[in-house]
Amino acid sequence: MTTAMPAGACDCHVHVYDTSRPLAASATFRPPHAPWPAYREVQRALGLSRVVLVQPTGYGLDNNVLLEALALAGDAARGVAVLPADVSDGELQRLHALGVRGVRFMMLAGAGGVLPWSALPAMAHRIAPLGWHINLQLDGRHLSQHRQMIDALPCGVVIDHTGKFIEPVPLDDPSFRTLLSVLERPRRWIKLSAPYETSKVGPPHYDDVSSLAQALLRAHPDRCLWASNWPHPNRKPVPSDSAMLALLDAWTGGDRALHDRVLSTNPAALYGF
Repeated sequence: MTTAMPAGACDCHVHVYDTSRPLAASATFRPPHAPWPAYREVQRALGLSRVVLVQPTGYGLDNNVLLEALALAGDAARGVAVLPADVSDGELQRLHALGVRGVRFMMLAGAGGVLPWSALPAMAHRIAPLGWHINLQLDGRHLSQHRQMIDALPCGVVIDHTGKFIEPVPLDDPSFRTLLSVLERPRRWIKLSAPYETSKVGPPHYDDVSSLAQALLRAHPDRCLWASNWPHPNRKPVPSDSAMLALLDAWTGGDRALHDRVLSTNPAALYGF
């Protein structure tokens, strides 16, 4: 693993959980106890200094655990919340002051998402003046079905987990070519993260997903982000955080400038650090 992290190195997708808090009725599994102080130890061990906290599906529209962690983390953190379609302008302003910079749309069937596709365009128009983005998770194989809507969104869009191709596809697959094309538009980003969620060949190299990550880096080095997906919810055995970070070294092929761009420069531009 890279021993020296760049200044402002950022983990762009982390969940925090407090088992003393009730889960939403839409929750699909019981998460581990994973509060902010526990992640802070991981962050120190990896040499990271910034983080993006993403609202877990298990809490539905209740962002309180997320907001409490943001308060503890201070200006070195940003948040991605899940908000009702009728959220008030005042609430958006309040959340912005607390560090929220995006709204999560979890569109995988059976994954506990509470916002439908129909709510996405209106929400995007609401948050665009704040400089926020839509954080979108979907099966990349279905991206073309939603391409027209995504292209028309007036705010930034961040796509999770290397496109989250539930069945990893070859580089010449039309769905992957669609992803590359989506990223050609302004303010479109991709997280290189959680290869274990979709890989069919598995660790340590996750070659089927790693090939997609490497192709994304070649095509769009200024749109790629890295994330640990800590605490790797609902995964057994739990992946190694250091191994997830070490994959970025492999994906960037020893190109230190590219490595640092993904970890620091790109997230700083997107999240406003």
